[in-house]
Amino acid sequence: MKQNKYDDSEFFANYSQMPRSIGGLNAAGEWQELRAMLPELRDKKVLDLGCGFGWHSRYAREQHARSVVGVDLSENMLERARAMTNDSEIKYFRLAIEDIDFTAGEFDVVISSLALHYIERFDILCQKIHHCLAPEGTFVLSVEHPVFTALASQDWYYGPQGERLHWPVDDYHHEGSRQARFLDNDVIKYHRTVATHMNALIESGFRITKVSEPQPTQEMLDKNPDMRDETRRPIFLMIAAVKN
Repeated sequence: MKQNKYDDSEFFANYSQMPRSIGGLNAAGEWQELRAMLPELRDKKVLDLGCGFGWHSRYAREQHARSVVGVDLSENMLERARAMTNDSEIKYFRLAIEDIDFTAGEFDVVISSLALHYIERFDILCQKIHHCLAPEGTFVLSVEHPVFTALASQDWYYGPQGERLHWPVDDYHHEGSRQARFLDNDVIKYHRTVATHMNALIESGFRITKVSEPQPTQEMLDKNPDMRDETRRPIFLMIAAVKN
């Protein structure tokens, strides 16, 4: 199912008020770790899947990427990305991630940030990405961690005083769709185990070079002590892989 909640005006308005929507990459807690997983971008042709407001696309050009293609299904997202971009070497296209059909070896680097947990067939997408990457090309992705997506409620288990006792994990091996609540809306996400993510990449012809389950930095914890609970369970899974 190709889902496009971001063209719902109420949902998009709520999304636009999120810190990462206003502050960009530096307001995204996982960005420092994701950035460290990216290869050298100078002179590279980059594909940004689920590009949103275009933050990663513009970053790639700041690092002297030769060209960038950003893909997103939401016209609201792309309208904002185009308004924030003044660079003829960044092209944005309205397209479902599942429907990409680029030529063989067209890109050197593929980036996807927090978009692929909305995609039902991760295995097929990995094959498409492998096809459009040049030999030794790099695919770097981040998704919501399977510990986070296993239960649709995506919430803590609370004690009688409202204290956060623990993060429940159940139905971990029952992969498939979850109707989660995000920004006061019902959203379909797809739960896959860590092993499924990694094996889909390996079976598509990738060599995994790094896996990360980032937690808040000490600087972030010092600025916002409420984030200490984010050290109790992973919220993101990030993988870097190279085309064999």
